[in-house]
Amino acid sequence: MSAVPDRLEIDTDPSAYLALHRLLDERTADAALTGREKEIRARARETVAHEVAPRAARADETGEFVHDSVQALAAAGLCGLLFPADLGGTGDTHVAYALAMEEIAAGCAATSLVFMTQTHAAYPILVAGSQRVRRRHVPGLLDGSRYGALAITEPNAGSDVSSLRTTATRTGNGYLLNGSKTFITTGDRADVIVCFASTDRSAGRAGVSAFVVPGSQEGVGHGTPFRKLGMNGSSTAELFFDDVRVPADHRLGDEGGGWAVVMNSVVKSRISAAAQGVGLARAAYARTLAVLRSAHGNRLPAAELSTLAGLRGRILQGRLLLHAVARQADAGQASTGDVGMMKQACTDLGWEAAVTATGLLGPRGDLAVLGVERCLRDAKVTQIYDGTNEIQRLLVGRETTRAMEGLA
Repeated sequence: MSAVPDRLEIDTDPSAYLALHRLLDERTADAALTGREKEIRARARETVAHEVAPRAARADETGEFVHDSVQALAAAGLCGLLFPADLGGTGDTHVAYALAMEEIAAGCAATSLVFMTQTHAAYPILVAGSQRVRRRHVPGLLDGSRYGALAITEPNAGSDVSSLRTTATRTGNGYLLNGSKTFITTGDRADVIVCFASTDRSAGRAGVSAFVVPGSQEGVGHGTPFRKLGMNGSSTAELFFDDVRVPADHRLGDEGGGWAVVMNSVVKSRISAAAQGVGLARAAYARTLAVLRSAHGNRLPAAELSTLAGLRGRILQGRLLLHAVARQADAGQASTGDVGMMKQACTDLGWEAAVTATGLLGPRGDLAVLGVERCLRDAKVTQIYDGTNEIQRLLVGRETTRAMEGLA
């Protein structure tokens, strides 16, 4: 293989980026897309090629927050795909959202993490907040003028929402929040926080409630961002609540209805993670192909072609699964098992494709300048957040058991 390039052309030349990524536009997947969905994908890809991908390597190297990239996506009208027009959204399908997420993750996974967190923070407010609370908080999340955070995870409570120790105690006209959260995406700079807290510790899940908390509210503390393996252009931090006063109308849904808010939101969050997995797999493929072409031209050795062919097939399989479950979500028919299989399979795909691509490049695979090792580092956390893949397998297994119990 020839000398390692100083940088890949696709990192600096949007035309080269677009040409290379079009190679994985598979007719089998595209046949089921609407014209509008293809339009959203094209707009996302153009924005990523010109405004997001060229900044990705620097953000990873320095840890600089990807503010400019997120603002470019907001300016392109991509941050409100799942929201109604009266709140600043475009009312598009879950499939359109998945397509945009894949494009953003392929260009910069850290940017995709901040992008999806805007949706994850805004969506519970949309489905469970009053009209006043929606109008106050959602538009700023969709136009990029405010950053959001979803505050669930605690030092001793990750996937088990019923064991939350953050409390919300009733006062005369609202609640006092006390406790802490950890591993909160954009927690250091969140303007709008959707916080889950226990209003009745003895009731388990039935005692969890959700609240909208302004990040500037007195008593809210924002921690210093953690150093991480990947997704370095996004921030992950602790949040602290010390006698934070929350008006009663900033509770989302009924008291004790927080678990329902979580379950209404997980389809979106797991589509997000699955789309990241497909996007990262595609990024690893595209970057590896760019390196091999620089060494061999357009006629690659048979061994490399064989490995790439295997990756291409797996990426198509992951994309078809992602699109199928997103389409079920549009119809309100996505089961817990469907969503779990999608999240687990697609995020495993992102990790495994990055491992394969890194190995295919041999000693050059771990060079930062080529960006394939960045795909591997970024992919790992997608298997962990939004419900670990072990949890997803457990949920799928439970659905299988219930189905067997229904057999004659």
